[in-house]
Amino acid sequence: MKMTFGKLFMIAATLAMCNATYAQSPGYHVEKVFHIPSPGRWDYIALSPVNDNIYVSHQTQVNILNKNTGDSVGVILNTEGVHGIAFAPEFKKGFISNGRINTVTVFDINSSAVLAQIKTGENPDAIMYDPFSKKVYVCDGHSKDLCIIDPSNNTVIKTVELGGKPETAVSDEKGKIYINIEDKNEIAVVNAKTFVVEKRWKIGKGEEPSGLAIDTKTKRLFAGCGNKLLIVLNAESGKVIKEIPIGDGCDGVAFDPALKYIFSSNGEGTLTVIHEKSANDFAVLENAKTKRGARTLAVDEKTHKVYLPTAEFANAVPQEPAQKRPNMVPGTFQVLVVGKGR
Repeated sequence: MKMTFGKLFMIAATLAMCNATYAQSPGYHVEKVFHIPSPGRWDYIALSPVNDNIYVSHQTQVNILNKNTGDSVGVILNTEGVHGIAFAPEFKKGFISNGRINTVTVFDINSSAVLAQIKTGENPDAIMYDPFSKKVYVCDGHSKDLCIIDPSNNTVIKTVELGGKPETAVSDEKGKIYINIEDKNEIAVVNAKTFVVEKRWKIGKGEEPSGLAIDTKTKRLFAGCGNKLLIVLNAESGKVIKEIPIGDGCDGVAFDPALKYIFSSNGEGTLTVIHEKSANDFAVLENAKTKRGARTLAVDEKTHKVYLPTAEFANAVPQEPAQKRPNMVPGTFQVLVVGKGR
């Protein structure tokens, strides 16, 4: 069939419009905002493995919200200087690190009732549960050690000297614990059977590693650093595989194993999304807009939503050089729900 120039032009224009529409289709974006009116700063956020709740650290308490609606379903009090939340579902317990009072709060996952308080090292920060060793690992920032807790009896069974400030710990679920050492620009490898530091790996051009995630299938570690780089390492050899640019102010990294996406939450107000195409091939998909201060995150592996705590700020940048963070507007604490789609 012959086509006139006019028809060809119309078809070309239509295709161009379709391509433009596709290119402008939204990627990751803020879908909802859950407001938490109580005052105070925050650190980590965690998703419960046994119900639809998110646990949000909030200075002296942990707020528990329904992850779908944002409705408050509980609060755990007296967690001074709270940093992180971890879950040991086999024991039906949760664990909260309290940085100012050097303790870990143990609570019942189902009722949120406090079961015990455990003394730790100085300034317990990030906290995680390892299903391989069935132990809870606490990164003590000021005493620069790793506190290991037996959740069966809520006791500290070992304290491991790390020789530097630990930030985040992850497990390969086969007997190795990996820990970002922020002030040494390295990753320490701890044996989950003997509780001994076996190796120390430098992280290439990365500086001040904070967030850490792992792909246990490809055996790759993802360390988010303070100099706007995400370092990919081989979890068996420690070899640096890739140095990927991310946003400024990263304090959290997460991995979605189904999508093969790595997320870096950046305090500047972006979420860097990276596709792990293979064990050695990575592509930055986007730097999605979030909000200033949204520097930590949790990823829901069921819905693929990303949750980031933040607030509104009175000034865009710190007023004094010594002031690391801008002034928070009282009563504006919130959780961003970020998803992908129209």
